[in-house]
Amino acid sequence: MIGKLQGDRALLLGAVGIFSFSLMAGGYLLGDGLRRAKSAERSIAVRGVSERDVTANLATWTISFSDEGSELAGVNARVEQQSAAVRRFFLRAGFKPGDMTDSGVSFERRNLTDRDGNPAGERVTVSRSIELRTTDVMRAKRANEALANLLKEGVELDSSSLNFSFTKLNELKPAMIAEATVRARESAEQFARDSGSEVGQIRNASQGYFSIGPRDGADSEEGSEGSDSPFQKVRVVTTIDYDIAG
Repeated sequence: MIGKLQGDRALLLGAVGIFSFSLMAGGYLLGDGLRRAKSAERSIAVRGVSERDVTANLATWTISFSDEGSELAGVNARVEQQSAAVRRFFLRAGFKPGDMTDSGVSFERRNLTDRDGNPAGERVTVSRSIELRTTDVMRAKRANEALANLLKEGVELDSSSLNFSFTKLNELKPAMIAEATVRARESAEQFARDSGSEVGQIRNASQGYFSIGPRDGADSEEGSEGSDSPFQKVRVVTTIDYDIAG
């Protein structure tokens, strides 16, 4: 009887030992698997930047002016005189007649009243705009510096808007994207060296937007209408996720 009990005890201890070993082995394998899975999931997101200083290749200049009075004929005649003065201004600056177009005209008639609310005649306003489009952007810049001469000729300026645009972005895109990608890789490799790791494959990449703006001012998104400076900067930022091993 005693021998049987001792035998059963030995079997029980053996089963417990096997079970404990299985738990230890399973825990090790599970932990090692989690460690390897975690290691496989390590990644880093880096950015690469590429910039180019460019000079605008298109200038768009709109000059608006107006006159008002009690009779349409007289007001319209004075506006025509201002229109002729604006065109002469552009011609003297060296631009061609084909560079200029009438870009807008508006007419307003208002009925006036006196202090007692009685009719006091009419007020007519005529507004005109002339637009200049040219690829000679530096000539446009110089002409803009002499804009005060129009006031001397009796032009009642409502506004003057000169915008410079760079229209050759597509020619720069391939090289700039390649450069931004290289710089992103360099940043990832520097991180890997500092942390004792190695850079793996690309997980995900995002090109981002190209922006164009004045060299010393705020950037604008791709497709913007232009800048008030012919000296501009093109910029693109690429974001790339790399696998990291080690």
